[in-house]
Amino acid sequence: MFRFSAPLLALLFCLGSLAAGQTSQALEAVTLQEQGRLPEAAEAWRRVVAANPRDAGAYASLGVVESRLKEYSKAIESYRKALAIAPKLPGIQLNLGLAEFKLQRLDAAIAPLKAAIAEAPENGQARVLLGLCYYGTKRFKEAAETLRPVTAADPHNLGLLQIYAQSCLAGGLYAPAFDTFQEILRENPDSVAAHMLMAQALDGLNREEDAIKELQAVVRSSPAEPSAHFSLGFLYWKAKRYDEAASEFRQELKYDPKNALALGYLGDIEMKRGDVQAARRDLTKAQQLSP
Repeated sequence: MFRFSAPLLALLFCLGSLAAGQTSQALEAVTLQEQGRLPEAAEAWRRVVAANPRDAGAYASLGVVESRLKEYSKAIESYRKALAIAPKLPGIQLNLGLAEFKLQRLDAAIAPLKAAIAEAPENGQARVLLGLCYYGTKRFKEAAETLRPVTAADPHNLGLLQIYAQSCLAGGLYAPAFDTFQEILRENPDSVAAHMLMAQALDGLNREEDAIKELQAVVRSSPAEPSAHFSLGFLYWKAKRYDEAASEFRQELKYDPKNALALGYLGDIEMKRGDVQAARRDLTKAQQLSP
């Protein structure tokens, strides 16, 4: 069976609805598009839709050219006009979602991308884009649910695995986060970021000692890693191991003197020790840095 791309399906839809003269105009637009003469192709498609404003395929084709010209706002308008005329026109929901994504309008991209997946559940591109939109809008559980089948199908894509694992972690799904970080570390045992996030997953699973061991390994191998000493200090603080916690918070401040959280927790430890003057100094500075 032949499979046509979304732009070609839109074109066939377009040609089937045009009179002979308008068909000639559409073919001219297609020829210009194939030659890479995109500004001329866009103008040609605009002449087609001006002559036949109910031509959904022409609007869709115009949107494709505008997207290739990186004129995403214009493309969005063209895609929406196409869908208003022919809501089931294949591939246009994905194109619309992609254009919204390119403009970083992640909330606006979600609805068309969901529609694209409903139209073609096997469409991995739509699923990845939707997962990234959920991730970018902090809807982490939905991001994890959306990305799970994609990462299962492509387990060697470390970038995507990391986003899926971080989505699980931020969404409180600690067991799948832990399993995924293990996969990442099998592929890349030296990933400091994965070790740090693994520690968070272990902490979420109430395996605090294992989490501490992960972070101890991180600060040994990469002592200047941002937030590594703070994260280890925080776990010591939770475990009431205040001397070790204070040492780690001071190490973090050595590399990042403006880390308000490290100063705040250090001030808390100094209060617990009865060193009011030191606590006042560090807590005041922490409040100044982060009111």
